[in-house]
Amino acid sequence: MTTDPIRVPDLSDRPHRLTVERSMIAGEHTLYAGWTEEFDRWFAAPGSVLMRAEVNAPFFFETEFAPEPGATPTRHPHYGRFLRLVPNRLVELTWVTGRGGTEGAETVLTVELLPHPIGTHLRLTHAGFLDEASRDNHEAAWQQILERQDEALTGSD
Repeated sequence: MTTDPIRVPDLSDRPHRLTVERSMIAGEHTLYAGWTEEFDRWFAAPGSVLMRAEVNAPFFFETEFAPEPGATPTRHPHYGRFLRLVPNRLVELTWVTGRGGTEGAETVLTVELLPHPIGTHLRLTHAGFLDEASRDNHEAAWQQILERQDEALTGSD
């Protein structure tokens, strides 16, 4: 683990942010593991994840998206580093993607995991978008991604 100071991105000139909340069936432990150790189980392309869940440690993974059935999927690289980790409660990381994503801007993604009677209340805040269009695209995508995460990880508790 590094003792270097954590440098948080300056988002002061990029005020666009979003918050998505969802009641998840999966438990906090399972969701935390999904964000720190098992990205390829619910989000990343298999075999593409390079990740060590330590503060200031960099990560890389790819997603693949086919615009229509039968089309060749397009690869989308994602980069970042962990800023804060509180086991089973909080994951905060930087998030950088290219065209159609964050457009190369280093954004900050915070995932809070809160106990809920039927599982976990997940609050995802994504901050630092360059513009409203990028924020709006991510807001719609995160809704679908969190649904997919819960479906993929449910039953692991």
